[in-house]
Amino acid sequence: MADPAANTGVGVPRILNFNVGVLGHVDSGKTSLARALSSTASTAAFDKNPQSKERGITLDLGFSALMVPLPEHLTQACGDRFDHLQFTLVDCPGHASLIRTIIGGAQIIDLMLLVVDIVKGMQTQTAECLLIGQLTCSRMVIILNKIDLLPRNKKQSAIDKMTKRMHKTLENTRFKGCPVIAVAAKPGGPEAPDTEEAQGIAELMQLLKAQAFLPHRDPSGSLLMAVDHCFSIRGQGTVITGTVLQGALHVNDTLEIPALKVTRKVKSVQMFRKPVPSAMQGDRVGVCVTQFDPKLLERGLVCTPGSVNTLHAGIITAQKIQYYRGAISSRSKFHITIGHETVMARVSFFSRASHSQSGVPSGGSPSATEASPDSFSFDWEFHHQEEYLTGQGEAEGREPEQWALLEFERPVTCPPLCLVIGSRLDSDIHSNTCRLVFHGKLLEGFEDKNYTETSLPRLKISKDKHKEGAVERVTDDYTVIGKNLFKKETNLQLFVGLKVTLSSGEAGIIEGGFGQSGKIKIRVPEGLKEETKQLLSSSSKKKGKAKNEPTNEEQAKTDSQPITIHLNFKRYVYDPQKKMVQF
Repeated sequence: MADPAANTGVGVPRILNFNVGVLGHVDSGKTSLARALSSTASTAAFDKNPQSKERGITLDLGFSALMVPLPEHLTQACGDRFDHLQFTLVDCPGHASLIRTIIGGAQIIDLMLLVVDIVKGMQTQTAECLLIGQLTCSRMVIILNKIDLLPRNKKQSAIDKMTKRMHKTLENTRFKGCPVIAVAAKPGGPEAPDTEEAQGIAELMQLLKAQAFLPHRDPSGSLLMAVDHCFSIRGQGTVITGTVLQGALHVNDTLEIPALKVTRKVKSVQMFRKPVPSAMQGDRVGVCVTQFDPKLLERGLVCTPGSVNTLHAGIITAQKIQYYRGAISSRSKFHITIGHETVMARVSFFSRASHSQSGVPSGGSPSATEASPDSFSFDWEFHHQEEYLTGQGEAEGREPEQWALLEFERPVTCPPLCLVIGSRLDSDIHSNTCRLVFHGKLLEGFEDKNYTETSLPRLKISKDKHKEGAVERVTDDYTVIGKNLFKKETNLQLFVGLKVTLSSGEAGIIEGGFGQSGKIKIRVPEGLKEETKQLLSSSSKKKGKAKNEPTNEEQAKTDSQPITIHLNFKRYVYDPQKKMVQF
C-alpha cells in the first residue's frame, strides 16, 4: 500500500505535516504572529469567530499553514518520502476562561511557540500554557513579542534581560535551554495599518526550520481524529475539520461519530484546499462526509467504528501539578479535560496498600516500585486517601504512586490511555494562582452507567477503621466484658469473631453482645495476666468505694477505665456487603 503521508498524485507535493502550537497570555500577539508566519489559512484561522473580532481575542483554535522545501537535516532523516515541510500553526486562545480549549489544542502539537509580551513578561496564563506544554509536547521556542514597544536605546538590554529571565524560569522544566527569539509580529498593534514590516519573522522562520524534526507518524491501527470545526456545504455534505491523532483515513472509509452514535462515509479529503486521497496521523485535514447537522458536532472525536468508548467513570494515574497550591481532597469535584471534552467529575484518590496491610504473600503481585508507572490491576489491594499525598514517598520529597477514580457528571467519549488534566476552572481568573491541579493517563474506563454495582466492587480500595472502648469487668480468667466500643443500635453480629487487643497486652476475640446496651463479651484465649486481673479488681474496688464520694471527673474516668480495648479492621469502600476484614 502507498505511504498515506506522501499524498501521491500528479503534481501533488509529498508533504510532511508538522503541527506548531501558538500559546500564550491573552493579548500577547499570538494571532498576529500566526498571521505573519502563514501563507495559507484554513477554515478556522485568524479569529473568524464574530465574538473574537468584537472582543479582539482568540476564542477558539485557529489553524493556518505555510509550506517550505524540506530542510537538509530532514531530507537525511526522511529519504525520498517527502519533498516539502508544512507547518500547521494552531493558534490557541489566551483568555483565562478558555483554558479548556487550550488543553484541547495542545494535545495535537509537535512543537510549541510560547508567546510572551516582552513588556509584561511571564503572566498567569503564560505559566499555565507552559505547564500544558510540559504535559503535551517535547520541544518549545519562546517568542518575545512586541519589541517595537521598547525604547530604541534600551531595546537590546531589555531583550537580553528577558531572555535571561526566561531561561531561569525554564531551568527545572523539560524545556531547559530552549531557544528564545525576539520579534515584533505586528508593529503598532493589531489595529495599526500593515505598512510597517514585521520584525524578526525571517529569523524565526529559519529557527522553526532548524527546530523541526521527523515526528512519529504511524498510519496503522484504528483512526482517531480530533474535530475542532464542522460545517455544511449545500449539495456536497458535511465537512469535518481536525487533526488525525492516530491511524489513517481514506476516501470511501466509514467513520463513526461516537458522541452522536452514527456512522458516515468519507466522500473526499482535503489538506489546506488541496484534494488528497488519504491522510494519516499528524495531518490537518478537512473531511467531507455524507450529510448530518453540523451543529451537533462543533468539537469532539471521530474514529474507526467501535474503537472509542463512552464512559461514565474511569481510573487514571494521578500526579499533582507542582505549582498548584492547596490540598486536593477526595470526593471533591474538578473540571476534567479528557480526550477533547471538559466535564465536571468527582475524584477519589487511592494508592497501593502495603503487603502487611493487604496480606499479599511473598511472590504475589508486584509492588508499586516494581510495576511500570502506568500499570494498574484489579487484583491489587489499594488504600483510600482522604486527599492526594505529597512528598511522603520512600525517598525524601518523592510522592508515592497514586491513582484516582473519576466519576463524570455526564458521559464522555475518549480513547484508551488518553491524557487527563484536572483543573479548577471556576477559580478567580484574575488571581495570580495556577488553576491546573493534577494530570494523568486513563487506564480503565467504565461504560456501564450502573458501574457502581457492576464494576466498582472489583476495585479493592479499603479504609482503615479503629474503635476504642474499655474493659468494664472480668467474668473469669478468660473472659471480660467491654463497653463504649459500640452504640446500642449496632448490629453486633457483624463484629463477632473479630480480634481485639487490650492496652495491657492481651489479645482477645469478640464472642458476642452482652445485654442490650452495646456491651460485648470478649474471650481471651491465652488467659488474662495476673497483673491485669489485679488492676481490674483494684479498679472495681475503687469504683465501689468512691460511689458516695465526690471526685475529680477526669480522675474518676481514669480509675474506672484502667484498661482500654482496641479494635482495628478495614472495610472495602465499594463492597456491597460492607464486610469487615482483618489480617
